[in-house]
Amino acid sequence: MIRRVGPVPQRGRSYRLRHGVYALLPLEGSLLVTLQHEPEPELQLPGGGIDPGESPLRALYREVMEETGWSIANPVRLGAFRRFVYMPEYDMWAEKLCTIYTAQPVRQICDPTEPGHTPLVIDAVTAASELGNEGDRMFVSRWVRQA
Repeated sequence: MIRRVGPVPQRGRSYRLRHGVYALLPLEGSLLVTLQHEPEPELQLPGGGIDPGESPLRALYREVMEETGWSIANPVRLGAFRRFVYMPEYDMWAEKLCTIYTAQPVRQICDPTEPGHTPLVIDAVTAASELGNEGDRMFVSRWVRQA
């Protein structure tokens, strides 16, 4: 069973299943995260949706590059959570099935290619309390305790 975080699904509302992959990226004793500026500023683990026909790992490499400009290596799956949210950029209600990986940031190749993202390196303890969703905070907190 995959743990649900955040609000419970609303009765009578239809949710579209959306698979996504996200990366916990340790860098020099801190974490590489992304600041997404729209619809409101939010710190996030880099990642996002898996496109049709795309493998989860291919999506992870692509999403990290799009949101941070960094290449990564050695992804390892940590676990998953699900949450029920409204996604304004798609004008849809979604059941997001979020799979979390840890990976090694290798080097920054370019600026983020997805508009509205700024890569930041922040303290892991700060990330555990400041990331924008409960699931991301849960995985970072676990990682901090094990580190």
